Amino acid sequence: MEKLLVYNIGTLQTPVGSCKHGGGAQGENSKIKNAALYAENGIIKAITGDGRLPQGADGADVVKIDAQGALVTPGLVDAHTHLVFGGWRQGEIPLKLRGATYLDILRAGGGILDTVRHTREESREQLLEKSRGFLDEMLSLGVTTAEIKSGYGLDKENELKQLSITRQLQAEHPMDLVSTFLGAHAIPDEYKGRADEYIDMLISQVLPQVAEEKLAEFCDVFCEDSVFDVEQSRRILLAAQKLGLRSKIHADEIEEIGGAQLAGEVQAVSAEHLIATGEKGMEAMAKGGVIAALLPQTSFYLGKTFAPARRMIELGIPVALASDFNPGSCPSLNLQLSISLGYLRYRMLPEEVLTAVTINAAAAIGREHLVGTLEEGKQADLVIWNAPDMETLCYRFGSNLARTVIKKGVVAAGK
Repeated sequence: MEKLLVYNIGTLQTPVGSCKHGGGAQGENSKIKNAALYAENGIIKAITGDGRLPQGADGADVVKIDAQGALVTPGLVDAHTHLVFGGWRQGEIPLKLRGATYLDILRAGGGILDTVRHTREESREQLLEKSRGFLDEMLSLGVTTAEIKSGYGLDKENELKQLSITRQLQAEHPMDLVSTFLGAHAIPDEYKGRADEYIDMLISQVLPQVAEEKLAEFCDVFCEDSVFDVEQSRRILLAAQKLGLRSKIHADEIEEIGGAQLAGEVQAVSAEHLIATGEKGMEAMAKGGVIAALLPQTSFYLGKTFAPARRMIELGIPVALASDFNPGSCPSLNLQLSISLGYLRYRMLPEEVLTAVTINAAAAIGREHLVGTLEEGKQADLVIWNAPDMETLCYRFGSNLARTVIKKGVVAAGK
């Protein structure tokens, strides 16, 4: 039996409960001073405060880690990544500096379609090795659970290739991974001008196999100007729901065309991006119980405005923060940067930020009963930070502040 004791914790800070937190609850954290945490076989058995050690935690067979008065939080959860991809897109930067927009580049055959070409060309082994390296880096930054979307294959063979790589990574890597099918990420060259036919193909040929082989838990769609309209997005999400896949939606990233309202209508688990979302969209999300998965690094990288996080919290919408790691609009997998941007640009309080990158992110990918808080019965996924409190973790940026990352009761990164 593997036993772990983390003691001399200056502050153990965590949301509480196995559900999404909206409104005032977004900012409610438990803060235990001079704490200790004891786990057996990867599951938290006890948490104590005031310098007391949990019963049975002092045995010779217990691995003991001195937190040296530092902050300890749940392991971070990244609820939105596009981690399996071929190539990079550094060549787009000069185009953007000359005034080309994201949609200009996409319409010209670049953007997502450029990544599709590279992803189709690279072998499964090449993509697997590259993706494994990304996960190792994420883990070193304190991320212990992540979602991975497909969407760079855009045909049956290569979408299934991406999803099967994620399945293999789930089996091999210490991190917990959740798979999302995003075949409706763009219209591939071979279907140019025939978006409805492409959606038909996904519904008839790809989705049934994804569901039968259990290659994904969620279905996502890029509901955006020049990509998929509201009706096309509704069709694929409802078809996926009939096959048992829960809904997510890329909504209102660039233009407000009704994606957030659709998310509320189909009761999507999460709507993501939401840079351009207005009151009607937010009201629909609040009514539909939709989590807002916000991606501040993408706003930063694209030079866009930032999503209205404060208004969402006022309306009771649970807010999660994620990285959006991808080769085009966010070539960063550092969720710690999202923490700082959530604090500085969304004007979220440190407690709200912690909730956003732990329990709300976990709820956005269906893992709220396993991870996202530090409580008895949950997985022992935690980070010991080179920081005394959440205020410091939000305040500092540009350095990796994760000292020790523990996954299921075992040190997975750091010291």
